[in-house]
Amino acid sequence: MSVSASSVPPVPVSATDILLSEGVILLGAAVLFVMLFRRFGLGAVLGYLVAGALVGPQGLGLVGGGESKLAIAEIGIVLLLFLVGLELHPARLWRLKRDIFALGLAQVVLCGCILTAIIFYSTGFSWGAAIALGLPLALSSTAQVLPGLKSSGRINSPFGEKVFSILLFQDLSIVPLITIVAALSRNPADAGGPPGWMMAGYTLAAIAGLVLAGRFILRPLLGLVGRMGEREMFVVVGLFTVLAAAALMHSLHLSTALGAFVAGVMLADSPYRHEIESDVEPFRSILLGLFFLAVGMVLDLRAVAANPLFVLSMAAILVATKAAIIAGLARLFGMEWRPALGAGLLLSQGGEFGFVLFTQAQNALLIAPQAASLFAAIVTFSMATTPFLMLFARRFEFAKPKDHDLPGPEDAPRGSAIIVGYGRFGQTVAQMLMGHGFGVTLIDKKPAQIEVSSRFDMKVYYGDGTRMDLLHRAGADEARLIAFCIDDPSLDSRALQPIAQAFPQAALMVRAFDRRQVLELQDMDLAGIVREVYESAICMGVQAMQSLGVPEEEVAEVERQYRQNDAERMALQTEHGTLLAAKDLMYRPGKSMRLLSRGDGEKA
Repeated sequence: MSVSASSVPPVPVSATDILLSEGVILLGAAVLFVMLFRRFGLGAVLGYLVAGALVGPQGLGLVGGGESKLAIAEIGIVLLLFLVGLELHPARLWRLKRDIFALGLAQVVLCGCILTAIIFYSTGFSWGAAIALGLPLALSSTAQVLPGLKSSGRINSPFGEKVFSILLFQDLSIVPLITIVAALSRNPADAGGPPGWMMAGYTLAAIAGLVLAGRFILRPLLGLVGRMGEREMFVVVGLFTVLAAAALMHSLHLSTALGAFVAGVMLADSPYRHEIESDVEPFRSILLGLFFLAVGMVLDLRAVAANPLFVLSMAAILVATKAAIIAGLARLFGMEWRPALGAGLLLSQGGEFGFVLFTQAQNALLIAPQAASLFAAIVTFSMATTPFLMLFARRFEFAKPKDHDLPGPEDAPRGSAIIVGYGRFGQTVAQMLMGHGFGVTLIDKKPAQIEVSSRFDMKVYYGDGTRMDLLHRAGADEARLIAFCIDDPSLDSRALQPIAQAFPQAALMVRAFDRRQVLELQDMDLAGIVREVYESAICMGVQAMQSLGVPEEEVAEVERQYRQNDAERMALQTEHGTLLAAKDLMYRPGKSMRLLSRGDGEKA
């Protein structure tokens, strides 16, 4: 009996086949376009968006299921907020309360109301639809702005703190915005949803629960993992923390990103913070890239093609309106005009949470699917302007304060060395070099420090010495040494590698905050890395032994052995990439250098 080929059932495509084929296409397109866009200085985010739009169902149709991928990739935003929370101690959050709850509130309310009015009077939408579209447009892209601030260390600067405060309140405002859309809903199925006051109660209860869990569960758990010395367990605990906090918030219909942020803040002063941060960071980078790929995939190119003038004009209006409002508000809250304008440009785009709120507005029958697609495209196009606007924002951010007539380093005479940071550390380095007769160019970005130095007839030039253009103006092409004496724990190989490539004739030296920063710089070929309190701590240790009556020859021997032992620990930590390596070499009560030298201190 013969069976025709047409009667043979097709072989089903397995999930593994789909995952592998789509994964290869997505990652291949991402690698190509991100490298291309970075090469031209346009940023990785725009590369991801274009790659997703090209291979997605609206483009070449090579990959489908953009909505499902978007839902999964939103975990990347959750991880981003968790890592931001790790950078912020509760005390610092309390210090920023005015910027968060006054400046942030003013920005969301003012931008939301004005954008709502623009949509209502220019489109003919109902007030309910205009509110559901206008309020989400007040939010900016945390996923675009924060990674740049964080990687460059600017999140801890006054400028970065203002920008971060606005972004944080925007993330906090997700809950009330969801409540407003639910209250305006025309969908009968939404009538049984929880009222706004109940959602607010859920939020406070969930935050309190996360705080208690962090204090009484996570910290003891991290201590146990630290004693075990299993590095992969930090990955597991870190991801568990993020997903558990997000899952709790999601079950209460609250912001998952807010839950992850609170969890991060609770671990900000943990001794294992850097371990968790370094382990979670790769997952954040991958999922955030997938998020922007998915955003490009779900972009309805047909709707955009049918209304190109409307999409482009509304995107331009969105960027211009938010830039002007945020700049004005930042000026009212104490920023100079130029940095305030830089903040406005940096936050002028629409945000990723807009896609979530547009979907909810569509489900609430407030807007049609076509309107949701159009405004998603408007947000996407506004996000595409961010890499360009960031270039201008960076210039405004580090502009000279209006009240200070501070000369830039382009006016400095060329010398053998450039000292970046003229605080208590940089002053000693500079004084020793000048004592030998070397020409030294001094750079600092704190006007107060420059003014104090001028009283001692010391010429210090204004600027951020980690910027390539400023170093060029300071004569780094001719310098034989560039010493970074700034108190910046986030200064790492990513920031220094371009400088090393641009000025290969100059030896680079870095003031390191601690051993963690030394590990971050291990891939760099530096002329020297100095832990800022290392030598002074040894000096006090020597004086402490002398005050206890230890003979001078024994003091000298202890110092020698300690330096040797510390160098061995540092080498092993660098080799294994973790501070937990060589912890058995640390001295403890009962485990002295004398015991170790006799070989009988191992069990002490």
